Amino acid sequence: MSKQYAPATQRNREAIGDVLEREFPESGLVLEIASGTGEHAIYLTRRFPRLTWQPTDPSPEALESIAAWRDEEGGDNLLAPLQLDASAGEWPVERADAIFCSNMTHISPTAATEGLMAAAGRLLAAGAPLAIYGPFLEADVETTASNLDFDASLKSRDPAWGLRDAAWVDGLAAANGLERTARHAMPANNLTLVYRKT
Repeated sequence: MSKQYAPATQRNREAIGDVLEREFPESGLVLEIASGTGEHAIYLTRRFPRLTWQPTDPSPEALESIAAWRDEEGGDNLLAPLQLDASAGEWPVERADAIFCSNMTHISPTAATEGLMAAAGRLLAAGAPLAIYGPFLEADVETTASNLDFDASLKSRDPAWGLRDAAWVDGLAAANGLERTARHAMPANNLTLVYRKT
């Protein structure tokens, strides 16, 4: 099995960890959606040893990378990865104390974000958080040139991809019994939006 590397993970993991320290419970099960290489899972399980981490991804290559990272550097609180397509109507998980999703909403069809919100509404107990990290469009905030260029690049690769409007995500959340409770500005013009089950 081969480990993959995402350079951005090294740059944003501490800032993400700082937000999760404020927003996530001290213990419990965290469901990570679109875990990618698995590097975030390694860092965050070390930083939060009382949290049990369930990584997931739809890609076989990503699952292989996550498993390789886990085999070489993972602790007891990092579970084996599960294959999960966020847009699926049924997920292989019945509950979670928190959900974390990084860099998925813009690199996937809208159905993936719709599925994420629907599942969060099913899996989370009242007050439990969903944290979504990535670049977003906001009506009252000027979009940086770099994010506009990134959006155009994504759409050229796949017309179903692109930066999502935060208000649209808020609407999906509300339709599934969640409300946005925090907006954290992050490095490189990204955000972490936090939603909680009402």
